[in-house]
Amino acid sequence: MQTDFAGRVAVVTGGASGMGAATAGELAARGAQVVIVDRNAGLAAAIATSLGQGEALIGDVGDSAFCDAVVAEAVRRHGRLDVMVNAAGVIVRARGEHTTDAQWASVMAVNVSGTFFMCRAAIAAMKANQGGSSGAIVNFGSIWGDLGSAGVAAYCASKGAVHNLTRALALDHATDGIRVNAVCPGEVRTPMLQSQRSEPVTQQLLERIAATVPMGRLAEPIEIARVVAFLASDAASYMTGALVSVDAGYGAR
Repeated sequence: MQTDFAGRVAVVTGGASGMGAATAGELAARGAQVVIVDRNAGLAAAIATSLGQGEALIGDVGDSAFCDAVVAEAVRRHGRLDVMVNAAGVIVRARGEHTTDAQWASVMAVNVSGTFFMCRAAIAAMKANQGGSSGAIVNFGSIWGDLGSAGVAAYCASKGAVHNLTRALALDHATDGIRVNAVCPGEVRTPMLQSQRSEPVTQQLLERIAATVPMGRLAEPIEIARVVAFLASDAASYMTGALVSVDAGYGAR
C-alpha cells in the first residue's frame, strides 16, 4: 500500500514546533503540499521555509471562524484537502483544585474545541473533493487521555474528550470515505514536555522522566510523526476510530 502523499494537500495545526513540526516535515518529505497552522508566526514561518514548499497560516484554533478560514484558504490555493492533522495543544500543570477558570478554558479551547472546529471544517471540504469524498484526519490524543495522571487535570480531561470525539466522528463518516484516527503519544522530547515544570529542566530531570518509560528513553518527535503519516496514508485504509498508542509500552503495564 502507498504511504506517499504526492499530489495531496495536508493541513497540520501546531506545526511550528514539536511533534507538529516533525509531522509537517514527514508529510512534506513524502510529497504532500503542507499548510502549517500555528499561533507563533516566527516559528511557523521558519518551519514553512525549511520545508521548501510549506506555507503558514497564523491564528488561534480555538476560534471557529479562523478554522473555517484555514480550510477555505487551503482549498482555494490547492483545490482540495486530503489530510488534516490536529497537533495543536497546550498543557497546564496543576491539580484540579488549583486549576483556574482561565486555565481550564484555555486548555479546552485549544485541545478540544480547536480539534473539533478543524475536524468539522475539514470534513466538509473532504466531502467536496473532486472524484468523490475522501480524506484522513489524525487527531493528537495522549496516553493521559485514557490513563490519567496526577497534576494535569485539565490536560487529561481534554485528551479524553479528543479520544471520544475521534471515535464519534469516525462512526459519523465511516461511509463517507473519511477516516478519523488518533495518535496517543507518551513521553516525547518536545517543548511541551519541558514547559511549566516546578523545577529547572536539567538532563537529570529528563533522565528521571525517561526512567518511568518501559523502554527507558523519551521518544523523539519524528517517531510520532511517522505513525501519524501511516495513519494518514492509504496503508491504513481499513483503520478508522483507532486510538494508536506510541508510548514505548507505558500503557501496557
